[in-house]
Amino acid sequence: MGKKKNTPARQSTNRSSNREETGAATLKDMLSEEILGKLKAQASEIKAADAARQEEARRIAEEKKKAEQKKLDNNFEYLLNNSSQDWHKYK
Repeated sequence: MGKKKNTPARQSTNRSSNREETGAATLKDMLSEEILGKLKAQASEIKAADAARQEEARRIAEEKKKAEQKKLDNNFEYLLNNSSQDWHKYK
């Protein structure tokens, strides 16, 4: 039997226990509740703005696609090339 190797999972648990023993505080512990609340609110605002921006980009792309399809529907050559050539179905 050989020595047990320190895997990254074990090392991280060792680090957290060392942090607790030495009393080293994390940034979350050092910030006041007010500042922490402001940061969380700002993060949620940024996420909401990003979601709105993505929705707007999707809507614009959809409008462009609809306009292009409408333009193609009025193009006789496009319709002729992309229609079914089996006219027997429509007798």
